[in-house]
Order: sequence, then C-alpha cells, then structure tokens
Amino acid sequence: MHFSELSRREFLKVSGIVSLGAALPLQTRTAPDPWDETTAILARIKEPVFPNRDFNLTAYNGDINAAIMAANAAGGGRVVVPAGNFPTGPIRLKSRVNLHLSEGAVLKFSTDPSRYLPVVFTRFEGTELMNYSPFIYAFDQEDIAITGPGTVDGQADASHWWDWTRNAARTRLTNFGAAGTPVAERVFGDGGFLRPNFIQPYRCRNVFIEGITVKNSPMWELHPVLCTNVIIRGVTIDSHGPNNDGCDPESCRDVLIEKCTFDTGDDCIALKSGRNNDGRRLATPIENVIVRDCVMKDGHGGVTIGSEISGGARNIFAERCKMDSPQLDRALRLKNNSQRGGLIERVYMRDVTVGQVKEAIVSIDFNYEEGDNGNFPPMVRNVDVRNVTSAKSQYALYLRGFPRAVITDVRLQNCKFQNVAKPDVLENVKDIVLSNVTVNGAVINQSFTR
Repeated sequence: MHFSELSRREFLKVSGIVSLGAALPLQTRTAPDPWDETTAILARIKEPVFPNRDFNLTAYNGDINAAIMAANAAGGGRVVVPAGNFPTGPIRLKSRVNLHLSEGAVLKFSTDPSRYLPVVFTRFEGTELMNYSPFIYAFDQEDIAITGPGTVDGQADASHWWDWTRNAARTRLTNFGAAGTPVAERVFGDGGFLRPNFIQPYRCRNVFIEGITVKNSPMWELHPVLCTNVIIRGVTIDSHGPNNDGCDPESCRDVLIEKCTFDTGDDCIALKSGRNNDGRRLATPIENVIVRDCVMKDGHGGVTIGSEISGGARNIFAERCKMDSPQLDRALRLKNNSQRGGLIERVYMRDVTVGQVKEAIVSIDFNYEEGDNGNFPPMVRNVDVRNVTSAKSQYALYLRGFPRAVITDVRLQNCKFQNVAKPDVLENVKDIVLSNVTVNGAVINQSFTR
C-alpha cells in the first residue's frame, strides 16, 4: 500500500505513533476548568415560589405559629411580621410558608429554656439527639423561607445560653455517638444543658433565607441539615458568643451563600457532614456549595470545612469575597482529625481579597482537637486557590498532615501575599504547587513535598 493511499490516521496507527482509539497528535486537549461545574449547580438552585397571599401577624394576636399554620392550611403564603418588637418562643416553619420580617420588625426569642420543650429531633455539633427545639425549626418541609429586612434576636448572653458552653453534657452526647446509642435514647432538653441552634431547617427541600439580621444566638446561627436546594442571600450575622458560627450547612446538597456579612464568635461559614460515627452512619457529604460576594469580619475562619466532616465534602466553590479583621483567624480553613475522618476534595477559591487575618491565608490542619488519636485518617486532595491577595498575616500556608494521612494536591496560582511574618508551615504534604505566587515581594514558582 502506498503512502498516498493511507489516511493520515491509518499511517499514524501502523507507524506505532498512536494506538487504536487514541487521539491524533497535534490535537489540543485542554483540562476542563473546575469552575465550569458551577453553571450546572446554579441551574439546579432555584428560589421557592409562594402563593400571593399575606397573613398579617396582627390578625393572630402576635402568635407567629398560629399565622404559619393558617398559611400552611390555606396552601401557602407569606406571614408578615410588621414593625415592632415581638417576644416569642420557638417557631415551627411549615411548607409553602414565607416568614417575612418587615423593616423594623424584631423577633425577640425567650431566654427561658422551658419554652423550647418538648424536645425535637435535631443535631448538636454533628451528632443527632433529642434536644430543645431550635428557635426557628422546620422538619421535612419544602418551599420554606425567612425573608425581609427585619431582625431575629436570640437574646443570648453570658447569663443565658452562653454559660452552658463545653459542659459535661457535650461529652455525654459524644459518648452516645461513639457507642451507637439509638437517637431516641439520646434525650437532653431540661437539665441537659445543650444549647439549641438558632435557625435549623432539617431534611427540607427548597430553603430560602434572605435579608434578615441575626443577633445573639445560643450557638450556630444558620444550620440547614440534610437539605437540598438552599439559598442564603443578603443575610447579616452579628453574634459573638461561643460557637457562634454564622452559617453551617451540614450534609446538604446544592447550596448558594451570597452577599452575606459575617461578624461572628466562631467560623463565619463552616461546611459540615456529621461527627465521627454519626457522620459515617449517615454517609451524606456536604456538596455542591457556592459561596460568593460575601464579607467576613471577625471569626475563626472565613470559609471553613470541618471539623464535623466525617461524611465528607466535595465540590466547594468560593469567590469574590472580602475578608478583613485582626480578629479573623484564617481565610480558607480545613480542620479535621483521625477521629472524624472523611474525604475533603475539590475545593476551589478565587478572586478573594484579604485585608488581614490573624493566622494564615490557607490553613489545612489534621491536628485539630483530638489530632491523630483515632482510626479514621482524614483525607484532603485537590484544593485550588487562584487570584487571592492579602495585606497581612502570620503565615501564607499552614498545612499540617500526618505521616499516615498526607495532604495532597494543593495548588496556588497568581496569588499575592504581603506582610507575611513567618515561613510557611508544611508538614506531611505532597504535591503542593505554587505558580506565580508572590510572598513579601518575592515571586515563587515551586513544588513542595514535605
């Protein structure tokens, strides 16, 4: 057979240059940009739609739950809280109801723990139990919302709720989880001294929280659990108590957090998937999360993953955020240990501006709390940070793995970190790649394995 009779592809095959089924040389194969995945995620995330009817709180003598039940029974609508201060106990949000807080409306939640009985099925720091009702609670509902420019005030302080921090009850609950005690037998509530969450939609679909201000929470403020299609937009979190995380989606899928302001006593955003045995039993990761255009002030971490992360985390995207405070410890924080375990992968951050943080721009730490004291080595891989700038920090990178649990595949591109006080901490890491990263004026293009 003459060469002129061969197609170019046949010639390459018989010449051994390519094998059958292989792509032709000279064709350009470009690795897909992981950020392209956000298009499909955003296409699935939609605001719930409510019937165009209002139920004004004044018609129900200020009884919010009565108004919600009426709206739900009518097929849905908007429960409108007018301007003014309204004392309340726990609120049960129902399907197809939008709880709307008008300008000047303030819901003031009782500081009497007995108001939050009987106990409900809930989670405390990643472990299931029966405990006081969250202040605003929804279980197995769909198309629910809390909207408007008003305020929810938990009225927690050093004498109410916050004084229950880290007592023996927390250890008792952890022991229940470790022993596999049936959840129905993990009863706390009266005398249990475990603080309730502020807003907790549990196993709900189509959750929308927009515009409200949250103040003085007993502990975690926004805590959707096992929810799908969650939008949190334009919310202001101002609460500096212990464990006062701003927004903690746990074991949720398809979550958008945007245009929010966080000023907290703990992590601003913390993505979670259950603690230890409970997280492994439910085996439901936190996944497909987009964080964008948020402002982070005080807090332990701007965007955090962990530590209750035993069910894993994947497909996390954070972009166009601004972080700046001498009381903000870290910009991107992943925390774990070998009691939690779990795989954290495909974490992406870009176009984030950091004024100053107290510790590090990127922190991945397997030595959190119990450290390497368990049988479930944590895993982190495929973390990509692009176009992040900072003006002041102790470290640029603070990465601490274990010899048996190495942090793998962390990439920084086109970043600029100024006024970095100390060299990077890199322990038990592999394939850490810096590309066009400027630290204190020096450009770094280097790979690290330590």
